[in-house]
Amino acid sequence: MSIFTVASRYAKSLLDLAQEQGQLDAVKADIESVISVLKSNAELLAVLKNPIISGDKKRNILAALFDGKVNPIILSFFYLLVNKGRAAILLDIAQEFIRTYNEAKGIVKASVTSATALSESNLAELKQIIAEEIKATVVLKNIVDPSLIGGFVVRVGDRQIDASIAGRLNKLEKHFAVQGV
Repeated sequence: MSIFTVASRYAKSLLDLAQEQGQLDAVKADIESVISVLKSNAELLAVLKNPIISGDKKRNILAALFDGKVNPIILSFFYLLVNKGRAAILLDIAQEFIRTYNEAKGIVKASVTSATALSESNLAELKQIIAEEIKATVVLKNIVDPSLIGGFVVRVGDRQIDASIAGRLNKLEKHFAVQGV
């Protein structure tokens, strides 16, 4: 079974449990902080993925890091993952939980890459336009990439709109290359 399939099943189980307990939003917020900790600590990920390290040690490490800081549902869930030999994919499961949560709540992540940072009013306006277009709640992130020269690139799911100067220059270059100029 693929890691994605396993992660998806565990994430769905955690989502269902959190909903059942009436703790969905609290669990989601805690999972986001767990993801942040896991992504910023390569040693922790290495320990969780190492099959030589005992389950007891992994549980103790997770308890030291998260006991009293996250919802008890999450800590119990982590212990279950360790017991089932799934600690290696804890980050994958946490990320899949957030994706599943967003899908269940009708939240879509989008990004706008621009040559300079966009103002809050521009971001709000773009967010509203995207939300109206896709009929969903949008979480918009601004990424700055000076190589775009000007304009922007918007990504929503698997769709992309490139309105950057660099993108237009690349199209123009390809056009001239095809023409043999």
